[in-house]
Amino acid sequence: QVQLVESGGGLVQPGGSLRLSCTASGNTVTIINIGWYRQPPGNQREMVALFRGSAGPFYGDSVKGRFTISRDNAKDTVYLEMDNMKPEDTGVYYCHARSRGSTYWGQGTQVTVSS
Repeated sequence: QVQLVESGGGLVQPGGSLRLSCTASGNTVTIINIGWYRQPPGNQREMVALFRGSAGPFYGDSVKGRFTISRDNAKDTVYLEMDNMKPEDTGVYYCHARSRGSTYWGQGTQVTVSS
């Protein structure tokens, strides 16, 4: 089992920046993929940024050039640096991890981009 805990959400003005963190615990050596998804209001969950095995990072088209995912393996933590944010970036951001046969989600953190 793997547990994921996100932090860092909040309210930010358009053009501003925000940094999310996700710390994994439990059987973290089994993690193959790890990254971030988001669910905008009234829409389906979508991939934001992801490490797939040793490949990546991969980004959703709407965040390329503005968001950066990074990881600190010693701390079992993955980060999402979000710059030049737009109102359409508003949503609940979820940390996601996958191991062989299992998928894990964090509890989600709200990000709101508004003036």
